[in-house]
Amino acid sequence: MTSSSSDPASGSSIADRFEAVRRRIAGACRDAGRDPASAVLTAVTKTQSAEALEAALATGQRVFGENRVQEAQAHWVGLRDGVADLELRLIGPLQTNKAADAVALFDVVETLDREKLADALAAAADKAGRTLRVLIQVNTGAEPQKVGVPPEQADGLVRYARDKGLNVEGLMCIPPADEAAGPHFALLRKIARRNGLGVLSMGMSGDYETAIRFGATHVRVGSALFGERNRPETPSID
Repeated sequence: MTSSSSDPASGSSIADRFEAVRRRIAGACRDAGRDPASAVLTAVTKTQSAEALEAALATGQRVFGENRVQEAQAHWVGLRDGVADLELRLIGPLQTNKAADAVALFDVVETLDREKLADALAAAADKAGRTLRVLIQVNTGAEPQKVGVPPEQADGLVRYARDKGLNVEGLMCIPPADEAAGPHFALLRKIARRNGLGVLSMGMSGDYETAIRFGATHVRVGSALFGERNRPETPSID
């Protein structure tokens, strides 16, 4: 399937959707006085078909986010060797017993949220002979159903992960669905700045332009590119 693969519900092709989202990202950057290329589009491919992935690749997209290690393996193990500049980012909760698999597949783990997981990722990375790039996921809304370190504990986890040899590049958050996202993005930016972190992964299909105004360097977009996902996600951690 080529980039003309279309969403029957809207009649628009994946190529059209990628073009539209990229235009909006560039526009939001310009409105914020930023370089239009300063916010990276992470295409969220959970539950997507091989045809949809091929269509996304055909648009030139090279940065992808996956929620589950096993599904990501099914999606990308066969494709990765043929796409030299592909970057895979884990954006879903991670069990410690999947740390080695995550290290083997992903370039960046965005969902480090506890010391036990930092230990597992550091051990797996050391065994693999690589330095792992990670983001700390912060539960800015203190929602009990969501993973993420509480904001008041984020500084400590940043220090712990660094001490373990992990390359802590920045922070990630998912604001509560029923609250304005702006204050949560502002909080994440504040935590990042005091820890000297330059990467902010925040903003999804419904609020990525707001996130860019608050300094997002990476926005995670799925439904605006591919349509609604085919099945619900059930978070799973230790």
